[in-house]
Amino acid sequence: MNKRPLSNLTVRNKMLLAFFLPTALLIIINLFLYANTNRMMKSLDTVFKSNTTLNEMSQALGLVQASMTDYLNTRTSDSMEDYYRYEEDYEDMIELLNDEIIDSDNYLLERNIRKVSEEYLRLTTEIIEAKRGGNVEKYRGLYDEAKNLYVSINNMIYSLNNEQFKKNTVSYKALTDTMGSLEGINLMTLIIIGLANMSFIILIAATITNPLSKLSEAANKVAVGDFEVEPVPVVNNDEIGVVSKAFNSMVASIDDYIKTIKINMETERLMKEKELLMETHLKDARLKYLQAQINPHFLFNTLNAGAQMAMMEGADRTNEYIQKVADFFRYNIKKDHDIVTIEEELELVETYIYIINVRFAGDIHFDMEITDENLLKYYMPSMILQPIVENSINYGVRNIDWEAHIKLKVYRMEETICISIEDNGVGMSEELINRILTKDYVASEDKVDSNGVGLNNVINRLELYFKEEDIMSIESEGEGKGTKTVFYLPMKEKNV
Repeated sequence: MNKRPLSNLTVRNKMLLAFFLPTALLIIINLFLYANTNRMMKSLDTVFKSNTTLNEMSQALGLVQASMTDYLNTRTSDSMEDYYRYEEDYEDMIELLNDEIIDSDNYLLERNIRKVSEEYLRLTTEIIEAKRGGNVEKYRGLYDEAKNLYVSINNMIYSLNNEQFKKNTVSYKALTDTMGSLEGINLMTLIIIGLANMSFIILIAATITNPLSKLSEAANKVAVGDFEVEPVPVVNNDEIGVVSKAFNSMVASIDDYIKTIKINMETERLMKEKELLMETHLKDARLKYLQAQINPHFLFNTLNAGAQMAMMEGADRTNEYIQKVADFFRYNIKKDHDIVTIEEELELVETYIYIINVRFAGDIHFDMEITDENLLKYYMPSMILQPIVENSINYGVRNIDWEAHIKLKVYRMEETICISIEDNGVGMSEELINRILTKDYVASEDKVDSNGVGLNNVINRLELYFKEEDIMSIESEGEGKGTKTVFYLPMKEKNV
């Protein structure tokens, strides 16, 4: 037979045992105290209720007198409405007073207050009616009589209030004495229950904390790498005993576990090295691809040299054209130029339009409208507007039979900067617009004049920079009716 019955209990049952008896006792005592305290509180609430009622009655009487006097002086509809409202409230109050002849000074005084108040309200009503009818002599005579009754009622209310207060004070003292006794009983009960609870907790804690101390001591040794620890003795069959058994099993197999972790880490390291090697090869391939292209720096410097030669030979128009082309390349090779102001983007568009018009003999009519110059200081990704203008030329107005027009407009809509690019070219179908906005469209590669910046690239960079979707819209009434592209850019004053 087990001589330690607590060792077979679970931790949960031990905690229930530690708190059940004192808690049950506390609930019973508190219910008893609550019932008595609640009864006492209800008695206290009713002690001075009569005094409160008499004070409210005195205030209501004063409001009737004041509203009547105000009406006699001003004769306004508001003051008359106030009188009838206060008169009704006061009438409701006096109906609660005693109306019978009872052998009690207080009840007789209540009856007198009620009777005199009824006479007073009758007089005040006649005064109001006389005033409304313009009978000055009548309401003046009645006013003095009503005023005397008002003073008399106030005096009777005051007397009754004093008598009730004396009576209530005696009752209040008796109730407070009883409440004091209940507080003493409550305090004593809490002390007893607290001592009992501490005794139970000390008893139960010994069966919980001792095994936990041994378990934590062994765990600390394992934490610093000492796996040669002795198995933790399992004394109880509770949750702590189960954890102790599991801990002993874990320590026994931890060496194999560490070896498995080392193997996994080595495998992961090899995979990362392989991934880095593949990335290096990819970078090398990109570098070789870039080296195979025309060096934009070389092209920029060559164009500058050509511009200087044209200037020396007096070919001003040729010089200006070459200079504009050089500016266009300078914009693309400028360092730290991923994010630019709207003003810089517009300057690039104007440069591009100039170059195109030289090539096509000024056939492209370009207009720019800026409703607010302050909008030009805000930031956006570079190479956004020029590719859209380029698409308007290549796919919109290049091969049309009518005069080509492109209009760029910058305006504000609440806290959003709107930039619209509109052409009068061949237009677009609804299907094509949807494909572009859903990034399911790849431009034809036969446009040799393209700068290589596609619409997908434009949309992706805008969404990444502003962290918003639906940042661009395309409108077209159909083929042959032009296309309008609008950007909706949140205001960014600096490159964040």
